[in-house]
Amino acid sequence: MDIADPAECGFSANRLTRVDAHLMRHYIEPGKIAGAQTLVWRGGKVAYSSTLGRMDVERDKPMRDDTIFRIYSMTKPITSVALMTLYEEGRFRLTDPVHKYIPAFADSRVYVSGKYPMFLTAPVERPMNVRDLLTHMSGLTYGFMYRTNVDAAYRRLDIDGVKPGATLANRIELLGSLPLEFSPGTAWNYSVSTDVCGYLVERLSGMSFDEYVRQRITEPLGMVDTAFTVRDSEIDRFAACYERRPDKSTRLMDDPQGDSPWVGDKTFFSGGGGMVSTVRDYLRFCRMLLNGGELDGARVLGRKTIEYMTRNHLPAGKAIPELTTGLFSEVENEGGGFGLGFSVNLDPVAGGAIGSVGEYAWGGMASTVFWIDPAEDMIVVFMTQLVPSRTFDFRGQLKSIIYGALT
Repeated sequence: MDIADPAECGFSANRLTRVDAHLMRHYIEPGKIAGAQTLVWRGGKVAYSSTLGRMDVERDKPMRDDTIFRIYSMTKPITSVALMTLYEEGRFRLTDPVHKYIPAFADSRVYVSGKYPMFLTAPVERPMNVRDLLTHMSGLTYGFMYRTNVDAAYRRLDIDGVKPGATLANRIELLGSLPLEFSPGTAWNYSVSTDVCGYLVERLSGMSFDEYVRQRITEPLGMVDTAFTVRDSEIDRFAACYERRPDKSTRLMDDPQGDSPWVGDKTFFSGGGGMVSTVRDYLRFCRMLLNGGELDGARVLGRKTIEYMTRNHLPAGKAIPELTTGLFSEVENEGGGFGLGFSVNLDPVAGGAIGSVGEYAWGGMASTVFWIDPAEDMIVVFMTQLVPSRTFDFRGQLKSIIYGALT
């Protein structure tokens, strides 16, 4: 990949080198992360590309430009784009009730009290619709929230996990049997909603979700290393994933050459967190978005659809904190709204981090993150492999350095 002179892209080269200095001094040399990659695109060119540290500490393997990372929830924007390709074909409307296509949600009710399986519930104010799924206003949740008796039921039924033989179909049947945390459209809660979007793609297209994503997104965009599994021939490029313990030590969480769930055949394709990718591949996805839905002659979505997806879809233009029932998402919630698959920056001042109104973003459980800033014609993709994602504020720190390097 050719790298331009940062000055041609409107950056101070000296100031951009602070990215490497910061990551090395504060994270890699102290052993807080094994390694990282950072890519900055602006004005149609790569302004900065950095590959630091190791991709596998145990085997002392240096980070490579083509290292494959678990992107976890950075799968969500890809899934949302996949679903919206079907929207552009007139297959559904955003206001359609989800049970029109997925009968498991036909009798959804809202939690009132009790513990699984003895719940007291009430009727929903209105049925869950497709927009609710795309905006995380569906009433669904995640088991790892550890906040309510509903998410406790998710843990008991292992809805967040992947049992052998699990499929999107049987996962959705389980979800349909449980109460919602709130009536759809009344609150915002980070959730398995995007997994349901993946199943909706299957129902509407008649194809398996993984195959649809391959045919309609990754293959046309030349995202050759973005998939739901790592091919045997590519395991040598697959990074190890680490976990930060409560005592601040780090342990190997997923060995790429061990019994990794990311290697080998799969039956469950999570639209919410199931993909792997590379920095270069994910940049191509982001370039397609910034370019109005097209890249190198391959059109995935129309320009107006991208504009629509990256507007704030929360009711009355509210920010996430005004509607949230939970405590977690993959980006800071203050000053942020939510579109159809992306967080949307409404107020950088309220968010406490430099940036632009209208930038859109998301992150992943292993501390990966991206953001797209149309006002600055800029994309930033950052990859490392450390769980949980809220251990360090990589996005906020990188924004300070990268925006501070603009001339």
